[in-house]
Amino acid sequence: MRSAHWFLVAVLAVSATIPVQVARAEGPRFEITPFAGYRLGGQFDVEDATDGSEDTVDLDAAGSFGLDLGLYRDSGSFYELLYSRQSAGIDGAEAGLADFDVVTEYLHFGGTLLFADERFYAPYLSVTLGATRLSADRGGYDSETKFSGSIGGGFRFPLGDNLALTTGVRAYVTLIDSDTDLFCISTGENAGCLFKGSGSTFWQGEAQLGLTARF
Repeated sequence: MRSAHWFLVAVLAVSATIPVQVARAEGPRFEITPFAGYRLGGQFDVEDATDGSEDTVDLDAAGSFGLDLGLYRDSGSFYELLYSRQSAGIDGAEAGLADFDVVTEYLHFGGTLLFADERFYAPYLSVTLGATRLSADRGGYDSETKFSGSIGGGFRFPLGDNLALTTGVRAYVTLIDSDTDLFCISTGENAGCLFKGSGSTFWQGEAQLGLTARF
């Protein structure tokens, strides 16, 4: 429920900032693309409970899903609001982390360029900026929200005048200081933090398949 509330607030906030002249664009004004994906990447440092040494763990590759909303600026470009979510386990998890899943959510605003011509498909390029929310699937741990960006591209295959199959890939980068503690509990016998940031960035890549409807 917190994720849905976070997404709804952002949709309303971004909608209020869209320039008025967009409403004068010819053709479709708006589009919506629900999509399924497969995401990989993401790395953390974890401290060994026995000797205090640090090791690196990776997130498992896992499925993702999301929603992409577009408000057309003109026939070849639109403003974009992107939400994508993944829940993944820890690859090679150490004791105590085997059943621990990390939820990674991206909420970004940006834009997309369409390169339509006489071909039956249309390439596109998307660039977005926004926030990454990292949280645990178990209660009690703090979540973290960090600045992030993405770049993506792919192809659209028309299924009609206002319907298309959309395929693409997207790379996400999140800025996380290497000494930042993640997933912490401040009280109780389990007080402490599970992870630290690994390096200064948190990288993930995602393949996407969606269905775009234009209105």
